[in-house]
Parts: sequence; C-alpha cells; structure tokens
Amino acid sequence: MKIGHTSSPAADAAVLARANAEAGAAAAKARVAQASDGSTVELSSMAASLLAGAGTPEFDAAKVERMKQAIADGSFTVNADVIADKLLANAQEMLDAVKR
Repeated sequence: MKIGHTSSPAADAAVLARANAEAGAAAAKARVAQASDGSTVELSSMAASLLAGAGTPEFDAAKVERMKQAIADGSFTVNADVIADKLLANAQEMLDAVKR
C-alpha cells in the first residue's frame, strides 16, 4: 500500500478524465440557449458534461463479461495494493473537495 503522492496509470487517467469533464462543463456552462419565445436556459455543469460526453463511460459490458468469466474459471485475482491505492486516492479527492 502506498501513502502520499504517487502516480499510477489509473490515477493519471482519473486526473485526465476529471480535467476533461471540468473543461467541457465550463465550456458548456458558458453557453446559453435561447428558446423561440425569447426565454433563455443556462445548463448546469452536470448537464453540460453529460451533453459533451466528458469522462469515461459508467458501464463497460465487455469488462463485466471478462470479469464474470475470470471468476467462473477461477483465474480472477484481487490486487489489494491497487484497491488500497484507489481508496486513498478517492479519500484524498473528497478531502480536497471539502477544502475548496
């Protein structure tokens, strides 16, 4: 288990996905749509990121199927170090969000 600032491909991908989501949200948030009756609608950052397709897909059916098969044939292994690293990264992300 690693404690402190470390870098891993998964952590780097998460940072990149978060940055892309924030950039897409900021761009879409600045966009205002005007309806035919003259009213305007401003998109929230969440709606903007959903429309922009930012981030990674929530569900990967192929990955689920591969994991299901690995569990069924007994070749699935749990990497405790990776799980610990991701738990620490998530906790750090939550703490950073609270500090803002």
